[in-house]
Amino acid sequence: MNRTPLTSEEEAVWRPLMRVVTVLPRALDDQFAHDNGVSLTDYSVLVSLSEAAEGRLRLTDLAESTALSLSRISRVVEAMVRRGLVRKVKCPQDRRAAHATLTDLGRAKLAAAYPGHLERVRSFLFDHLSPEEVRAAGPILARLAAALEPPDCSACPDD
Repeated sequence: MNRTPLTSEEEAVWRPLMRVVTVLPRALDDQFAHDNGVSLTDYSVLVSLSEAAEGRLRLTDLAESTALSLSRISRVVEAMVRRGLVRKVKCPQDRRAAHATLTDLGRAKLAAAYPGHLERVRSFLFDHLSPEEVRAAGPILARLAAALEPPDCSACPDD
C-alpha cells in the first residue's frame, strides 16, 4: 500500500473532485424534489427501468444499475410503489425474485423531470467546460469509473 502523501498536483485534483462528488448529488436532488417531487435516486430508478428491455428489471439488476445495495433498492422501490411510480411483479422464471416496472405515472414523472435534468447537467457541468475539455474528460472519467467496478468473477476459480 502506498502511504506517500498526495503531491500538490494530486491534491489539486482530489479536493475539487471530492467537492463535486459531495455537492453535485445534493444540488441535483434538491432540484428534482423541488421541480418534480422525485429524488435523484427515484430519477435514477426511473431512467434504469425506462432503458431496460421490456421496461422491467429484476431488483438485483436494478440495484446494480443504480449502484445501490439490494436492501436499499428494495426500500426505494417499495416507496415508489406506494407513490404509484413503479410496480413490483413476480419474476416468471424465478418466483422468489421480483421485477420492478414503470407505471404510466412513473413514465410521466420521468418525462416531466428530464428537461430540467438536462438543464441542470448543462448549467452545473458542461457550461463550465470547453468542447476540448469535454472530449478529454470523457475517457478519463470512464477509466476512473471502471476502476471502481467490482471485478468480474465469472471467470474466477471457485474456492
